[in-house]
Amino acid sequence: MARRRFFVPEVRRGIAELSGADAEHLVRVLRVEPGQLFEVSDNRDVYLAEVERARKSEVAFRIVEKLPAPEAAARITLLAALIKFDRFEWLVEKATELGVAAIVPFEATRTERGLMAASAKRLARWQKIALEASQQSRRAHLPQIEQAVSWAKALELESDFRFLLDESGETAPILDALPESVRATDRVALLLGPEGGWTDEERGEAKAAGWRSCSLGSTILRTETAAVAGLAVIRAAWKSRS
Repeated sequence: MARRRFFVPEVRRGIAELSGADAEHLVRVLRVEPGQLFEVSDNRDVYLAEVERARKSEVAFRIVEKLPAPEAAARITLLAALIKFDRFEWLVEKATELGVAAIVPFEATRTERGLMAASAKRLARWQKIALEASQQSRRAHLPQIEQAVSWAKALELESDFRFLLDESGETAPILDALPESVRATDRVALLLGPEGGWTDEERGEAKAAGWRSCSLGSTILRTETAAVAGLAVIRAAWKSRS
C-alpha cells in the first residue's frame, strides 16, 4: 500500500512541520507515533519522512531521503467557465486528480448571473479541495487555482497549444486537433464553455485570438464532464507521443 503524502510549507535543515487539519487528522485519527514513515512535499520536491514528534495539532518530520517525482507529460491549464459552485468544486477535484497545472475560472456570456461576483469568496475553498485531491492522488506539486477572470482576459492566456472545446459538433475531434510531435515541456490550454454553450460571437473571438476549436463527440457534455474527458485525452496523448 502506498504511503500517505502530505504537503508542508517548507523543508528546513532536514525538518518539515505540518499543522492544522492535516496534523490533527494524523494525530487523532491515524494516531501516528514517532518513527512512522510518510511522504511529504514542499511543492518543489518529494521526500520520505519519519515522524519525529506528534502533538495535538502539530507533527514534525525528519527528512530521510529525497524521492523521485515524475513530472506531468505536459503543463495543462484549464480555463473553465463558471458553473454552479457544487459542480465547480467537483471539477476542481477531478481536474487536480488528472494532473492539471492550473485552473482559471472565467465569466462567459451565458454564465449564470451572480456567479462571477460570488466567486472570490470561493477561491479559498477551491484551493483547499485542490490540496486534498493532490494529497489523495499523490501529486508532487499543487495546481494553481486562480481568481476568476473576464472572457477577454481568458482569451489572452499564452500557451504552446490552445484548444477550445465546442459542443456544436461542427469541429474536428480533439484527437485530430492534437499535434503528432509533442514535448513534456509543452504548455497546453483547454477552454471550456458554460451551461448553454458558447455564443457565435465567443466562437469568433476565440478563433481570432488563435484558439483552435475541437470536439469531444456528438453528445452534449456538462462543463465538468467535458473537463474530465478533455484532460484525460490530452494527458494520454502527450504521454504516448512525447
